[in-house]
Amino acid sequence: QVQLVESGGGLVQAGGSLRLSCAASARTSGAYRMGWFRQPPGKEREFVAAITRNGVITDYADSVKGRFTISRDNAKNTVYLQMNSLKPEDTAVYYCAADQSATIYYSRVGEYDYWGQGTQVTVSS
Repeated sequence: QVQLVESGGGLVQAGGSLRLSCAASARTSGAYRMGWFRQPPGKEREFVAAITRNGVITDYADSVKGRFTISRDNAKNTVYLQMNSLKPEDTAVYYCAADQSATIYYSRVGEYDYWGQGTQVTVSS
């Protein structure tokens, strides 16, 4: 069982930056593919970014490419999401998730085995 705890959310003006962190309770070094998802108010949860177990390969939703960066520090069992040039439409609860498999479906909510409780990000215009 893996417990994930997100932090770093908050209120920021449009154009600003935030860095989200996701700390894992168990040793996850190299064991899980990790992803970030978000759920805007009144909408379904959606894929934001994913990173492979060794941190070499990353992928992003088109809406955040060039603005967000996912990274991981396996020695610290922590995954990060650096968010720059934030827009009001980025407002959502952000979740990190861990995936034991290595399928190609890394953008699917159902692919992930463990989830954090979420952290609120609010971007004001």
